[in-house]
Order: sequence, then structure tokens, then C-alpha cells
Amino acid sequence: MSSATLESSELNDMYSWLLLGNSLGSIILLALIAINVYSLARELKKREAGSKLTARMIFLFVLLSIAPATIVFYFSVQFLHQGIDSWFNVELDKAMEDALELSEVSLDQRMRLHLKQTRGLAREIKGKSQTLITLEMGDIRNKVGATEIALFSRQGHVIASNSIDPSDILPQLPEKDIWLQARQNRDYYALSHSKDGELLIQVIVPVYEEPPRYLQVLFPIPERISDLADSIDFAFVRYQEMKFLRDSLKTSFLLVLSLILLLSLLAAIWVAFISIRHIVAPVKELVKGTQAVASGDYKKQLPVMRQDDLGFLVESFNEMTQRIAMSNDEIMAAGTEVEHQRAYLESVLSNLTAGVISFGSSHKIRTANQAAYRILHVHVSHFVGQNLSEIIKEHAELAQLLNEIQGLLEQSDDIWEQRFAFLGPNGRQELLCRGTSLFSSLGLRVGAIVVFDDVTDLIQAQKNAAWGEVAKRLAHEIKNPLTPIQLAAERLQHKLADELTDKSAQMLQRSTQTIVQQVEAMKSMVDDFSEYARPSKKQVELINLNELVNEVLALYLFQAKIKIETQFNFENITVEVDPVSIRQVIHNIIKNAQEAMEGKGKIIIKLDKVILNNAIYAELGIYDNGCGLNTEQIDTLFEPYVTTKVKGTGLGLAIVKKIIEEHGGVIWVDTAYTNGAGFVIQLPTI
Repeated sequence: MSSATLESSELNDMYSWLLLGNSLGSIILLALIAINVYSLARELKKREAGSKLTARMIFLFVLLSIAPATIVFYFSVQFLHQGIDSWFNVELDKAMEDALELSEVSLDQRMRLHLKQTRGLAREIKGKSQTLITLEMGDIRNKVGATEIALFSRQGHVIASNSIDPSDILPQLPEKDIWLQARQNRDYYALSHSKDGELLIQVIVPVYEEPPRYLQVLFPIPERISDLADSIDFAFVRYQEMKFLRDSLKTSFLLVLSLILLLSLLAAIWVAFISIRHIVAPVKELVKGTQAVASGDYKKQLPVMRQDDLGFLVESFNEMTQRIAMSNDEIMAAGTEVEHQRAYLESVLSNLTAGVISFGSSHKIRTANQAAYRILHVHVSHFVGQNLSEIIKEHAELAQLLNEIQGLLEQSDDIWEQRFAFLGPNGRQELLCRGTSLFSSLGLRVGAIVVFDDVTDLIQAQKNAAWGEVAKRLAHEIKNPLTPIQLAAERLQHKLADELTDKSAQMLQRSTQTIVQQVEAMKSMVDDFSEYARPSKKQVELINLNELVNEVLALYLFQAKIKIETQFNFENITVEVDPVSIRQVIHNIIKNAQEAMEGKGKIIIKLDKVILNNAIYAELGIYDNGCGLNTEQIDTLFEPYVTTKVKGTGLGLAIVKKIIEEHGGVIWVDTAYTNGAGFVIQLPTI
């Protein structure tokens, strides 16, 4: 360091090459680190395996490297500063500054002395003429020991002058800024240089008279004082140069030390990236492997690239995945079998015509098939995990049925069977329910299952068959004797009418006529029985149901006391039916409505389309505002020989129901309509 300081050229060469080498190395390492940091940042953003571990290890490594390097750097800088400062004497620094200050103070006192002398000369020449001043100028200069003396006008013209050198014709002219200060009636004194370069004291003072004039005096500085001042100034400048060199050395060596430290740190960080990536590589593979296993790839195998602890860990991972893959294959095979069994069971349950509902140990619904919805008209599957009481809250019409089933579930531990009747949205329904409890292999009760069938149509068919058989026998047994009775009565009338008195003949005629009328009535009743009992002989054809309904309603438009209102949501609804039979159905229902309203009121006819079980049906609704129907009447309304009229056989609605069912449709009482009676008919459309 000492030799480099003494030989500045050698210092410059060494410093330049050292700075260049360190800078290039730092730039290269910085670029490599930037590339690695960018790559690591992308891995962190993508959440790649091992990226967080790599970042954490690099951060820890850099932190551990910076801490001791910073301490060493700090003490090195302190040692460097103290070493360079020891080359310079701090007391000499103070002495040089004091000597310079002493020189400045001495010169300042001398200049003030000459200023006082110049002011005295200005007072002496005040009021004197220009000629007199010119004659006395040499004496005045000699009096104060000046080198040159000159008197100027306000405009800066020379009035009189005298110099120690006779060859100097013109005096030394003041600078413009000096004139500006003098014209403001201010004294001026300062160090100046003569034409030969000698150091002089220049003093300018105003002569207070009208017009004002200005006196300039140049005083010489003794050679000894000038030499001392130059020596002190040169020594101080040299000392400042040395002091500047000291700071420059500190800065230069500090910069070199900083570059070396930076180069070392960057090299350490780059090596850390390379080393840590090499260390973390097996861990990254393990992480990817575990992610693959977590995503379902149980056959994942990792390459074993090293025979150390990490290599042993990779081998263990491969062995684990092999076992997991084998177990998974077995589980998948078992699961597939279970799934097949479950799908088969679900297929069986979904295609059953009987409704099936299973319950857990706390009597909460677990499963329900599609048939349960078709029978109860309730989406039971929406109430999975709830009790039957939750269904009752939304469907009050099922309260009695579900309460009884709930009671049987809670009380019975054996197989039970019971028939229930309830009033559903399509009228009265009868269900045959069977239930049993389910037990585990340990004999613990784990739930129950309820199976129910809608036997409404079956029971109705049995009733219809029984009534049909009764009607057939009644028609046969009653119709045979009716004709002889009628003929016998007519023969009596014919034979005895002329032999009896008028009064007796009239009585005979009335009696005979009554017998004939009643026989005709009984024949009509027997014909109704026969029509109900005989199979249908319908002649179906495609018709517009809207037009058919309008044709029937046209027959009732002239009844002033009955108002008929139509609500058709579609203009053309095509059905394949026997038009004669359907007319009979509509006539029968409208006639019943007229009788229920006692000949006055309002009948509403609604015609619409509905979708049931992926099929489109025409829906015809006939509503009146008559006396309505009670619950008991609704239960038996469509059964034969049931009527609320004074006159009637009770076969009208039974025949209507039979006709609709023969056409593949259904009819029921709309229990939601409470302003009278309402009948709804559904027929399949084309």
C-alpha cells in the first residue's frame, strides 16, 4: 500500500485493472444470479415442487453469509481508515490552519494601517487645487512610503498621479466593481498585484468635496512578509493536496474492498443456487411423486439417481407406491363390484311399480324410488335425511297416512301389512303397505323399509267387475218377465174394456197404462244395466277436442239462467277417441252441474295440455258453482248405483269413468276447488 502510494502511476495501473476485473466479475455473477432468481420466481409463481424449500434455503444461506462478511468488512474499513489517518499528524493540520490564519490576520492589520494613512492624505488634499496637488503628489507619496498614488475624478479620469517608477506615466486603474464601491462613498482596500506581479496593498478612499474625488494609494509589502505569506500558502496548499490524497486513498481502497466483498457475496450466492438446486432435486422429485399419488397415480415410480439417504428415501417411495397401487387395484375391483350391485339394485327399485322408502335407525328417510313419487305425488327423495313429519308440513293431505306409517315404524319390530285410504290430488286412493325392520349382523336395528302399492285401480276394477256381473244378471232376470207383463196388461185392456162400465173401464185403462209405463221404465233401467255390463264397442277417430267441446256447449247456450264460460289455452288439441262416447261424457257432467245448480249459475270449461311421465295429455276441466260435494260423496262418487238424486240409477258417473278409462284416460274430482264441484278429465293426445 505504501509503495503504491509513492508510485502514483503504479497505483493507477493496479487500481484500474483491479477495478475492471472486479466489476466484470460482479456483472457476470450478478447476471447469473438474476437468471436464477427469475427462474426461482417463476417456479414460486407456478407453485412448482421444491420451489419454496429452495427459496428458504437460499435466503438462509445468504443471511448466514452476509452476517460474518458484514462484520469483517466493517472492521477492515475501520482498520484501513486508522492506518491511513496514522500517516498524517493531526496537530500539524491544526498548526497549518493556525499559521494561515495568522498570516491573514497580519496582512489585514497592515491593510487597515494603510487605510488609516490614506484617509489622512484625503483630508490633507481636500480643498486644494489640481495644480497644487500635482506639485505635492511626490511628497505625499514619499511621506507614507507608497509605491504609487493617484487622484481620480468621479468619472474615473486621472487628475494627478505619482509613482516610484518614473517610467510609469499612467497609474494602475481600478476595476469596475472597485469603482462601483468607491462611488458609493465606501472605502476599499485589498491585496493586489502590480504590473510586474509584485504583491501590493491597494487602498481607495473618497475625498469629500464637491465635486467628489477619489484617492488611490498602492503600498508595497515587505519582501520578508511576502515570502513568509507565499511559504505559508504553498505549505497549506501542499498539505491540502496530501489531505485530499488521504481521502482519495480511503475512497479508493474502500471501493476496492467493497467490490471484493460484493464479488465474494455474489459468487457465494451463485454457488448456493447451484448447490441447493442439486440438493433439492431429489426432494422436488419426491414432491412431484407425492402430488401424483395424491391425484390418483398410484403407480408413479421415481428414478434413483444417488446412493445416499435421499436415494434411500426415493427407493422407499417407489416401494410404497407399488404397494398402494396393488391395494388400489383390489379396492377398485371391489368397488366396481359394489357399484354394479348398487346400480343393479337401483335399476330394480326404479323399475318397480311399487313405491319403496328406506329409513335409518332414527326413522329418517334414506332413499326413495321413482314409484313413490308416482303414487304419493310427492318428491320423497327431496326429504332424504328428514322424518315423515317434514313431508306432512308441506302436504297436509298425507297427514293421516304418514302418521300411521310413522307409528308402525316406531312400534313394530316385525313384518307388518296394512291397507290405507286417503284423498289425494286425483281423488280417493287406496294403498297396500308392507314394512319390516332391518337388523345388522350383530342383531342391532339399523333401519326399516316400507313397500306400498296403489291398489285403487285394482279394487275399482274388482268392484266394476262385480257390479258388471250383477248388472248382467239383473238385466237377464228382470227383462225376461217384463214383456209378458206388458202384453198381459195390454190384452186385459183389449178384452175387458168393452165389457165393463165406463167407470171400471177408465180404472182398467189407468191401471193398464201405469203397468205399461213402469214396464218401460224398468226396460230403460235394464238397458242401462246392460250398457254398463257389456264391453265397449267404440269407433275411434282423430278429432279436434276444442271443436267437440264447442259443439256440445252449443246445445246449452240458449239457457238464460245458466252462463257458460270457456278458457281454452290451446286452439287445436287433437285426440283419438270415440266422439259419440266423449259427447256422452261431457253431456252427463254438464247435466249433473245443471241439476246441482238447480237450473241457474255458472259453468266454467277449461281446456289445456299437461305433461305426465314424458307424455302429453289433454286436460278438460268442468266446474260449477252449485252445492258441491262432501268427502263421503267424493269417496263413492264413481261407484255404480250410488246417487244423491231423487230419481236416478247411479250409473251416470260410473259409465263416464268407464268410458274415460277405456280411452286410456283418467277422471277425478278436483278437491282443491271449493266453490262447487269440479271434474278433471285427462286424455292422451296425438
